[in-house]
Amino acid sequence: MTTQTPAVHQDGHRTASDEQVGVLVAQLTQDVSRLVRDELQLAKIELKDKGKEAGVGVGLFGGAGAIAFYGLGALVATAILGLAYVVPAWLAALIVTVVLFAIAGVAALLGKRHVSRATPPVPQRAVHGVHEDLEALKGHQPEGRKV
Repeated sequence: MTTQTPAVHQDGHRTASDEQVGVLVAQLTQDVSRLVRDELQLAKIELKDKGKEAGVGVGLFGGAGAIAFYGLGALVATAILGLAYVVPAWLAALIVTVVLFAIAGVAALLGKRHVSRATPPVPQRAVHGVHEDLEALKGHQPEGRKV
């Protein structure tokens, strides 16, 4: 049988080893607190830098989109001028316009189909899974699942 020295003397005062442990625990608490604060500060700085980079990237993408839009307009004008060698200019412009509207119509119908598949914007499988989890916590067995 081993004997341990009591943490408190009979007179109610703490022993030296108990005071050292208390100092170590206090120092550990301060160190952990400082470490967490420093890590949060580093995360804020890093997110700020990444936000600036993302902002510049988004701005460049926007500029590229605007220039591409003008390029598309020039391509349409080129198509009209090219077709004007075969048919009168007004007919060439009309043909290109009809083709562009047809492409836009098809894209709109496809977009509508995709949007209707995505609505309502609720993650139904996740919601169903949460309901199953709640039922399991209440002690009920969801239908179709065996444990």
